[in-house]
Amino acid sequence: MKSLKDIKDLAGKRVILRVDFNVPIKDGKVIDPFRIEKVKDSIEFLKKAGAKIILVSHIENKEGATLKPVAEYLQSLFKVVFIETKDFSEISKIINEAESAQVFLLENIRKHEGEEKNDDSFAKQLSSLGDVYVNEAFSVSHRKHASIVGLPKYLPSFAGFLFEKEVQELSRMFNPTHPFIFILGGAKFETKEPLIKKFLGLADYVFVGGALGNDFFKAKGYEVGGSITSGTIPPPEIVNDPKILIPIDVVVRASDDRKVVRQPTEILANEIISDAGPETLEMLREKICEAHTILWNGPLGFYEKGFDAGTKAIAKILSDCRGRSIVGGGDTTAAIVDLGIYDRLSFVSTGGGAMLDFLSSGTLPGIEALK
Repeated sequence: MKSLKDIKDLAGKRVILRVDFNVPIKDGKVIDPFRIEKVKDSIEFLKKAGAKIILVSHIENKEGATLKPVAEYLQSLFKVVFIETKDFSEISKIINEAESAQVFLLENIRKHEGEEKNDDSFAKQLSSLGDVYVNEAFSVSHRKHASIVGLPKYLPSFAGFLFEKEVQELSRMFNPTHPFIFILGGAKFETKEPLIKKFLGLADYVFVGGALGNDFFKAKGYEVGGSITSGTIPPPEIVNDPKILIPIDVVVRASDDRKVVRQPTEILANEIISDAGPETLEMLREKICEAHTILWNGPLGFYEKGFDAGTKAIAKILSDCRGRSIVGGGDTTAAIVDLGIYDRLSFVSTGGGAMLDFLSSGTLPGIEALK
């Protein structure tokens, strides 16, 4: 991949900068600007070089989803022109008539049908707005969308500073310093099975928690009650691998009550596994603080339902121990930002699914498009 710093003569050039500003918004305000803050270096570099910067992003395509709150947040960082129209001739006119070093933010790119379909004519139309394309959206580069894989066909294409850093840091996990522990939470065993198999060959331990841990409980014949499971039973060669670690105690809820169940064999049919228990966290503390490399993606509990204690405890343990810690995933990152310990970890990825896909395959559609 060619780097943003390799672009020659940026003054006056129109740079389409694909970013991921799909950030949490509440009551019309950005409540977690983590992904926005991470791309400031690339934006400032382009501004200083005198480029016209056209920010392209999506936000979850719910009815009426708009990037207007993001535009308002950006105004606190630098002057930005928010372009709401979908008419490309009108957009082009606004950009071409502006002075150099101006920043523009286009409205939610997923409002165009051609984006998610990776329609070639739409990609070509979008490319007409710029002279250069820069991908600074690693976190959506596992998607074969027009603004990720279509634009590089029509414009000189480069990787942004954050994009390069993501690839560099995550690539370290393919040749880690041992001891190495991989902590994997979240759900959907069927999509994560290849990743688990791969890292059983790379790591000293692979801890499986969250809803994934429930799948392993089920494979061992334990009662999981009404807990979230994938519907896919992990095969015996994975379940019984000596490198696999699963929770040794759990927090469960039944109605409005919550309690710690000390043995997985004691879970009842009316209970829902909702978080890792204290003995599990102590086991992980020991493994993490012994490790030289720690890779973590996904919450240990039902995070969105308020069961965040286990996830936040692991984040705190990582910040206290000395190993190299690489962390990613939406709820995982939210816990780190909430605790204010971002600067005490080695690297926090903006990617969730993109991080896992890269770790599994070693590349992404967005990376291949830039080569």
